[in-house]
Amino acid sequence: MKMLILGFAALLATGFAFADTQTAEPVIHDKTGSFVHLDIAKDLSSNIITQECGIVPAQLIYLDHQGRKHVLDYQIHGMNCIGEN
Repeated sequence: MKMLILGFAALLATGFAFADTQTAEPVIHDKTGSFVHLDIAKDLSSNIITQECGIVPAQLIYLDHQGRKHVLDYQIHGMNCIGEN
């Protein structure tokens, strides 16, 4: 009986040792619209479209002042349009 209890305790200890104790913070996907209030403390990633012409998708990934990660998908006009002012 003692061996069964010790074996069960060892199994539990092994399970806790390999358990993932880190909880991932959820990423907040901001919605695009006519006005979006951005609380940007740090810009993590942004793409600047220089090789395309016309309306193209862009993305901004940033941290707010509370340390939460945000992703903002939006559209911009590409910068490689020859002959346009």
